Amino acid sequence: MQRKTVCVLGGSGFIGSHIVHHLDKAGFDVKVLTRRRESSKHLILLPKVTVIECQIMSDMALRHALSGCDAVINLVGILHQDRHATFEAIHSELPRRLVGLCKELGINRFIQMSALHASSAAPSMYLRSKAVGEAAVKVSQLNWTIFRPSVVFGEGDSFLNLFARMAKLTPIIPLAVPNARFQPIWVEDLAKVIAASVDDLHTYHQSYDLCGPTIYTMRELVAFAAKAVGANPRIIGLNQRLSYLQAMCMEWLPIKLMSRDNLRSTEIDSISTEPFPALFGIMPTSLEAVAPHYLSGTTPRANYLRYRVTAGR
Repeated sequence: MQRKTVCVLGGSGFIGSHIVHHLDKAGFDVKVLTRRRESSKHLILLPKVTVIECQIMSDMALRHALSGCDAVINLVGILHQDRHATFEAIHSELPRRLVGLCKELGINRFIQMSALHASSAAPSMYLRSKAVGEAAVKVSQLNWTIFRPSVVFGEGDSFLNLFARMAKLTPIIPLAVPNARFQPIWVEDLAKVIAASVDDLHTYHQSYDLCGPTIYTMRELVAFAAKAVGANPRIIGLNQRLSYLQAMCMEWLPIKLMSRDNLRSTEIDSISTEPFPALFGIMPTSLEAVAPHYLSGTTPRANYLRYRVTAGR
């Protein structure tokens, strides 16, 4: 039987890299589309993975890259928009363009990663734009599946690792929205589910909310990350007005840590009242079982990254 080819957009990122590893292990041929092939060195050596440079804003480039594929997984997303990449272009228009190209090329399987509580009535542009992308997928007549995770943690994440770095750098952390609630899911659990769904007919025309086993406040997550790296900063929770001012000031930083739109997203707790979908046969992994190891830098990957920095590679 001929192996199926799966095209993954956003496959070189934190979540995408884990999904690509699982697809490769499952026997699929995998095309990873990326802006810079150099950023995907960690995937190039995988036996069934091909990394392709592609300007995803060009229909011509996408059409060429998608040709010959049997399934498409769209993981592309941004947390902060600018004049080069807007929520509308990335979250709303890209899925619409992709499903159109899939129909044109005869690709019937499409998987979209959205966000928990994406809705046209959501308080943030981020969540509203994700909802528009979902709507384009649902009316496409393709065999689609939509995944809506809460925040995702794992080695190399930009969530808990950010809190850990802050805790090591400063004795005081002024914390916006300290009581906002999250239900983090381990990246490996998310990756296993998405990879397993590619050939699973039961997942066609379904949307799944994916969350971990435990709910935490923002304050609890920061305190957890700090403890994992042996720090004990004083965490000062900010009220709504001060949280807004902090987010507004952070928008001027060269590296975006938070925006006012991010703050609006936290008006809806990133949690689910639904149990983890039994279809996938996974008991979601707890934060406590995984995060302390990579935050403390004791994993083989953390040691390897330290070696590269020391060696100047």
